[in-house]
Amino acid sequence: MASKVIDDAKISITFVKSALKIVENLGLILFVTSVGFIAGPNFFGNFKKNFKSYVLIALVVIIAGGLSCAGCIFIDGMVSPESTTEESASMLVGLLSGSLTSTPAFSAAKATVASRDNGADLETIVTVGHGIAYLFGVIGVVLFVQLIPKFMKADMRVEREKLVSADSSGSKKEYKGKLIEMDEFGFMPFALAAIIGIFVGSIKFGNFSLTTTGGCLLTSLIFGHFSHFGAVSVMPKDTTLKVFREFGLVLFLIGAGVSGGASFVQYFKAVYFLYGVVMTIIPMIVGFLFAKYVLKLSLLNNLGSITGGMTSTPALGTLIGTAGTENVASAYAATYPVALISVVIISQVLLLIFK
Repeated sequence: MASKVIDDAKISITFVKSALKIVENLGLILFVTSVGFIAGPNFFGNFKKNFKSYVLIALVVIIAGGLSCAGCIFIDGMVSPESTTEESASMLVGLLSGSLTSTPAFSAAKATVASRDNGADLETIVTVGHGIAYLFGVIGVVLFVQLIPKFMKADMRVEREKLVSADSSGSKKEYKGKLIEMDEFGFMPFALAAIIGIFVGSIKFGNFSLTTTGGCLLTSLIFGHFSHFGAVSVMPKDTTLKVFREFGLVLFLIGAGVSGGASFVQYFKAVYFLYGVVMTIIPMIVGFLFAKYVLKLSLLNNLGSITGGMTSTPALGTLIGTAGTENVASAYAATYPVALISVVIISQVLLLIFK
């Protein structure tokens, strides 16, 4: 009787874990594909037009974050010798994704460690790391874009005049004829982009792959950029994309958070929160100084690109209120997708190096 109860409990736990994994993956696909479609119309034009300024800042911010993470992994190896390099790297890369509030990087990190012998434990460690750093990852960038203008005693009227729009939507030729909609809300093109993205993400190059995150993001960026193939529209409605983005994020965080939350206390250490603070602050400062003194961007273009480089949508909302104009979103839109893809790649590279 007792053994039957134990077996039933094990089956129930396995079922719950499988269900949470399905919820997590579904949420991820909805979220990342929506982000790609939303950013797609301006992404490639901005990539071409503003590479030196916005795209380069994204790379500087993410590389600074990656180097900060690598440094913390070395330090953690000295202060926590009881942890294996693999466990330490999984925790610190989870912290990196939380510090940059990057759901795709979080997912890519989990996917990278999932195939290893102790993949389930490492996935949990990544989840805990992401959760520890996420709060300051949001608050830190929001405070940064509010405090920097005050410290610099910036005149917002003057800064708004200096603001150069990164919007390059005019560079794309509009289709002259009547477009054929696959369906009223765009569910079909969304599903098509997601399916192709899953396939692209599954293609391996040695030990590296884009994973579902990178595949869906890349495919939806291309769909969003072209918006139609011939007379057939492949662009979902804005309302559909916004609903899927928010709903997807909720599903993803529920699926990942519930499964990882059970082990939060087991793996939590105060020093991990400090690592997370370091990985939030250093990329922001390095990116801001690079944009100010090397690229010589105006303050609002600079801060807009920082919110994109840190993949922080809440900080963009705060900056719009601080600046008094929505034009700062152009710098965010140009920087965000590059940062998103870069942090996915650098998370995987770190986990492959520190095995």
